[in-house]
Amino acid sequence: MRLYSLLLHLALPFVVARLLWRSLRAPAYRQRLGERFGRFKGSPAPGGIWIHAVSVGEVQAIEPLVRHLRDAHPNLAITLTTTTPTGSERVRALFGEGVFHVYFPYDLTWCLRPFLRRIRPRLLVMVETEIWPNLLKLCAEEGITTLLANGRLSIRSAKGYARLGRFTHGVFRRIGLVAAQSQADADRFIALGVRASRVMITGSIKFDQRLPASAQERSQVMKRFFGEDRPVWVAASTHEGEEEQVLAAHRQVLKQIPNALLVLVPRHPERFDRVAALARREGFSLVRRSDNAPCSGTTQVYLGDTMGELPLFLGAAEVAFIGGSLIERGGHNMLEASAQGVPVVFGPHVFNFPAISELLLEREAAVQVRDAEELSEVVSRWLGDASERSRIGENGRRAVEENRGALKRLIAIIEQQLTTEEESS
Repeated sequence: MRLYSLLLHLALPFVVARLLWRSLRAPAYRQRLGERFGRFKGSPAPGGIWIHAVSVGEVQAIEPLVRHLRDAHPNLAITLTTTTPTGSERVRALFGEGVFHVYFPYDLTWCLRPFLRRIRPRLLVMVETEIWPNLLKLCAEEGITTLLANGRLSIRSAKGYARLGRFTHGVFRRIGLVAAQSQADADRFIALGVRASRVMITGSIKFDQRLPASAQERSQVMKRFFGEDRPVWVAASTHEGEEEQVLAAHRQVLKQIPNALLVLVPRHPERFDRVAALARREGFSLVRRSDNAPCSGTTQVYLGDTMGELPLFLGAAEVAFIGGSLIERGGHNMLEASAQGVPVVFGPHVFNFPAISELLLEREAAVQVRDAEELSEVVSRWLGDASERSRIGENGRRAVEENRGALKRLIAIIEQQLTTEEESS
């Protein structure tokens, strides 16, 4: 643990430098810098719940959990931390002042100890793969129960942790409870040191995300804005090095379907301007969402450069490509599209969502491609075949419905922990 802390201290100047470098394109990264060192204004009431959700996807996933806790325990303080500014913005948009929100502090004792003593939670809920050695050590010392919710551990990550041997085993041994997404995830957590009696399989809470009642109506309005008779496909949560491939695929799609529209939604807002410049440089007619300009019949690419509107774009599209998968980023959540009955296509790199991607492939709710050429072939085929789109989309919608229930199981675990804490206090 001392070596880990030493290395983290040595890396800290570079971590902060990278933060400031990112702030050149996204100024929010240099704001509230003190929070990352455990310094912040205000404090929640003691004895509450601390939930850590890294960014937008995790915040979206735990929204129904937070709403349940607020309804069922109105006097229970909820602290919600994120790592990214976009995650922070989403917290404010969803919950306003209904939760206490600050950035997650660096995993150093002198950052974490004052943070914990001001927050004073009875339970820490970490979402998906947030495993921080010093945090787990301090929580154990302070008697704070830790729960890894929606826990997932890819083969690649498990191999990386395993290389650290006894250090990893000691860290994982400190995790109080794991609510794993699948049996494979559970087995990997146990192999790395979590006691088997503390691991439960709940499934993925991302199956339980539900759109507001107005979502379908808003998507229909968006569809009319694009052009009701116009074939539309979305490239969702794309990354650097991936937009070039998506645009190359769209060029091939246009050769077969000249009036097709690509809705391109980059993952990180600081890249919006660069992606817009890329599309124009490649010769595409582009309209940006943030310009509030009409999307005419000659528009070839519509850039979704706003936050929180991806579900709206997906609902207005015939086909969805899920980004982070043509490059080695591990993919992003496919279920947002499948839940709306939109057929899904993704690339070869989906190690962040192995169980979900395998399920959608098995249920014929998605297709996996190797490159831009295969992507263009699938998109062109689906845009030209309404019955095939409908069949695949409905398979996805049914797969999502049949796998709901993880949220209920996770809530039961948390409620039991809250009851145990109250009885022991």
